[in-house]
Amino acid sequence: MSLKRMATIMGVTYGLVAMMPLFVGDIRFVMHILIMCLIWAVVASCWDVIMGFAGIFSFGQVAFFVIGAYSSAIFSVHLNVPSVFAILLAGVFAAGMGVLVGLPCLKLAGPYVALVTFGVHLTLIPLLRGEIGIALGSGGSKGILTIPPVNIFGYTFSSANLVPTFYFTLFLSVVCTVIILVVIKSYWGTAFLALKDSENFAMSLGVSAFKYKLMVFALTSFLTGVVGAFYGHYIGMLSTRMLELDLFCTLMVMLVVGGIGRFPGAILGAFITVTANELLAPLGIYRAVALGALVVILVLLVPNGVMGFWLKRSETEMRIG
Repeated sequence: MSLKRMATIMGVTYGLVAMMPLFVGDIRFVMHILIMCLIWAVVASCWDVIMGFAGIFSFGQVAFFVIGAYSSAIFSVHLNVPSVFAILLAGVFAAGMGVLVGLPCLKLAGPYVALVTFGVHLTLIPLLRGEIGIALGSGGSKGILTIPPVNIFGYTFSSANLVPTFYFTLFLSVVCTVIILVVIKSYWGTAFLALKDSENFAMSLGVSAFKYKLMVFALTSFLTGVVGAFYGHYIGMLSTRMLELDLFCTLMVMLVVGGIGRFPGAILGAFITVTANELLAPLGIYRAVALGALVVILVLLVPNGVMGFWLKRSETEMRIG
């Protein structure tokens, strides 16, 4: 897909979302859903870059999200670092962890990378809940309950002021996804695709697998850590329940619905999945069943996601025209 078409889809999507508070700004439930859509759009997009474009089967995206959230909370609560700087530091810390996780993955491929990264995900749960976590300031099994909201020049962005917080989240989401778009359409993105399609051939042309694989781990971990840190300040509390499989599966559904490797499909997938998940909440324990059934239907009808379906339809119409 061309850069112009990607930018147009993103512009229309975010433009429509930006107008929503004019109609539903006084409905807290809807505004909260929109904010969560914007947050998860970044996480899903980062996962799409590392899986769909770089071809690295990483299952650690939720782990980096949680690392960013906890890091920023610890910086703010225990070290009194201002929230904005704490978020940036959390992103840098998450990027560093991403590089450390990426190093052993350089000699692995396919399912082995998935196992290592998912192992990081599973390791975080006892680490944050146990004595080590308490020593680090994670609060153990209780979590962190008093995270201050983002404060910029004396103005507070929290769940108490949803419309301003929505626009701040929109700004953060746009910045992160634009960075992803630029990377995808740059030499970096070309290198990612080359390594994905044929690593040996790409390396024979001078593309360093070591350099670009670590780069994609660092970039996606940084952006995921930043938005995870903001999530912690927005919600105001954290617990290790975020690491349960429900959230991991929901994020995977976002990719499937949007279309893996079809950016900005991940953004659309995030909006569709988060909204559907919230609307199905009245079903209680049957929500997961209903969401799973919807995913199965979508996979059967549109195996390449909504973005793949839209692109195929557009190409068909152009050929007919």
